[in-house]
Amino acid sequence: MTSRASTPTLRPASDLNPRTDAALDLPEREYGLLTAADYEALGFMAGLEVHQQLLTSSKLFCRCPAGRYVDTHDAEVLRHMRPTLSELGEYDGTALMEFKTKKNIVYLLHKSNVCTYEMDDTPPFIVNRRAVDIAIEQCLMLGCDVVDEVHIARKQYLDGSIPTGFQRTAIVGVNGRLPFRGRELTVIQVSVEEDSCREVQDRGHMAVWRTDRLGMPLIETVTGPELETPEEVEEAILLIGRVCRSTGHVRVGMGASRQDVNVSVRGGRRVEIKGVPKASLARQLVHSEAVRQVELLRLRDELHARGFRQASDITMEHIDITTLVADFRLEALQRDNWERFVEAEEMRQGMELGEGPYSVRAIRLPGLAGTVGQPCQPGRTFAHELAGRVRVIATLDQPPILLDSDTWPDYPGGAEELEEIRQAAACAPEDGLVVVWGVESDTITAAKEIQARYAEATEGIPHETRQALPDGCTDFERILPGPDRMYPDTDSPPQLVTRERVRSLQAELPEPPWQREERYSAEGVSTQTIHFLIRRGGARFVDRVVADTGFDVRRACLFFGEELKGLRRSSLAVDKITEKRWCELFEHFQAHPVLWEARRLLVEGMVDEPKLRVDELIARDSLGEEPVGWQAEVAAALRTASDQGLGEDKLVDTVMGQNMSSLRGRVPAVRVIQVIQKLQARNNENG
Repeated sequence: MTSRASTPTLRPASDLNPRTDAALDLPEREYGLLTAADYEALGFMAGLEVHQQLLTSSKLFCRCPAGRYVDTHDAEVLRHMRPTLSELGEYDGTALMEFKTKKNIVYLLHKSNVCTYEMDDTPPFIVNRRAVDIAIEQCLMLGCDVVDEVHIARKQYLDGSIPTGFQRTAIVGVNGRLPFRGRELTVIQVSVEEDSCREVQDRGHMAVWRTDRLGMPLIETVTGPELETPEEVEEAILLIGRVCRSTGHVRVGMGASRQDVNVSVRGGRRVEIKGVPKASLARQLVHSEAVRQVELLRLRDELHARGFRQASDITMEHIDITTLVADFRLEALQRDNWERFVEAEEMRQGMELGEGPYSVRAIRLPGLAGTVGQPCQPGRTFAHELAGRVRVIATLDQPPILLDSDTWPDYPGGAEELEEIRQAAACAPEDGLVVVWGVESDTITAAKEIQARYAEATEGIPHETRQALPDGCTDFERILPGPDRMYPDTDSPPQLVTRERVRSLQAELPEPPWQREERYSAEGVSTQTIHFLIRRGGARFVDRVVADTGFDVRRACLFFGEELKGLRRSSLAVDKITEKRWCELFEHFQAHPVLWEARRLLVEGMVDEPKLRVDELIARDSLGEEPVGWQAEVAAALRTASDQGLGEDKLVDTVMGQNMSSLRGRVPAVRVIQVIQKLQARNNENG
């Protein structure tokens, strides 16, 4: 038997059989962001699926209120998901995978935002017309052709996020085009669909979901696989977000927008990174996925070189070693440690826990020594690929989920304990070893999944949906769904979309964001401020006040794009001020420029006294008119400051600070400075 020191290792990529896949041109273990030319050489491609919640008062297929989130519940419902045959008599691979997890799915219901439709106890209502109108608006903004009829389909989801087991969805527009980096980005389609539940927890065999978000309308924008670098992915997410938000008819804030990114390299396969929460994280995520696919292609070639060319070449054996490891120093394998974990996590038999006693299982990997430790992502190895499958499908989620012979923990006696396990599992020097622990039935499932994942490795890249992690890496979430998951919804009749309806919505659209960006940029507004205005809806206020009052574009952009952020941070409820009220305020700014200097005072008054007109606020605070005797007060303040022996620059600042609180909005600051300077000059002449 061998120790870790003699375990075979992977050969470097340069020693592998030559291939035409440019993906293998990536420098050995190169994990830093690459140049555009490097990504082109890899055959990097990415496309987007951007999900944006729509701003409607009710949900998509019922009349429950949309956007009413809660942290309490009135009832719980327990469900179990089972796969069904498609119209072609086939099972979807994702559905079969979810069925193997044997999940107990609990839904938390609150009477204020859920009804029997969400629980699949009553048929759907007619699709929300307002949601379809907003979806049509977004299609027009994205340059899509709008369909003549909206046909509702069902898309299977057996992860428990939707109680019905499927999501109702409908294509609204196709064949869109967006200006992007001097070229056009293809928008394949735009769909309107219902949102899923919010996950509360997913632990062992039990998943808990809150249903307040369930059924809220959203649109899904699907682009072509035309993004060539991680930077382009981030930029395209932000662009589509600005387009969607330009109408002001979509929701904003955390969770209102989520995106899935599809990534592949030459020789690889499409892999979907699910639920990317923000654009800034997408850059590292897609880079890590590109690196992952390159490394998995290297692993595939290594497996082929060792004679493992197809799934049937992979064989594994596993044995129960619970008694063997009972006195080992390694705490992770001890029954007491497991029981403490179960107690701390409040896991219950038949709910979070599977069937059978506690078990430690050794899995022999014939001929695969060194492959478990193959790097895949920054700081991650192929062991993490195996652990992801074990965590999701076998539901073994006690960290570190599994141990392997390539990266066995370093502790006193560790080499000897590993050797004992290898001997018990009949490992030869060229064999790898993986150890899992937990409920017996789940450890057996884990062994099967590890073999299945190695079988997939002989082909290279498995079709997967992967979850985004905060560190920029990804982990397994589920098998990538196939076309069999979609089928017609016989409960929902088609909805006609007339040309008149489309034309009326077209007439109300704002200009596209790229035109706004060009117009604002010409006025000297920074790109950062412009993007913020479009994302947060401030551009609509800018255009309205400029059109209605003739106010300066740049100053209006800075006010709505920069100054209001500071007012929000000070807990001032500026978002309650209506568009009409803003126009009223800016009319006074335009007519009486001195009021601009009292804008914060006026905005505070508009928030605190929403029933008062702006002219009433101005009169209440005696703004817009010079106070009687103000110059004499400035002169007195100057004399007092002069007696303190201050320098001329400090003198002006001191006098301004003492007087502007009473003069702001009444006398222009520049005029006060001129008076101070004139008085200074006179004093200097008089010695």
